[in-house]
Amino acid sequence: MKKNELNFEKKLKRLEEISVLLENEEIDLDKAIELYEEGLALSKECSERLKTAELRINELKKNSLDMNSNLITD
Repeated sequence: MKKNELNFEKKLKRLEEISVLLENEEIDLDKAIELYEEGLALSKECSERLKTAELRINELKKNSLDMNSNLITD
């Protein structure tokens, strides 16, 4: 992972910060659009990371079940 990349938790925290900033009625339109774009990108990255984690967990479960069934049949 590159040094400037944010980890999942930091991305979520940044999304929360963006949400608070966008709720501020005094923010100008250009800044709001910039923050919205950043939020969309972070949201996509977080969703992809969650999907990857879910696939990995499912694979681990499957492997665990396969190992357990092999122990029972042996």
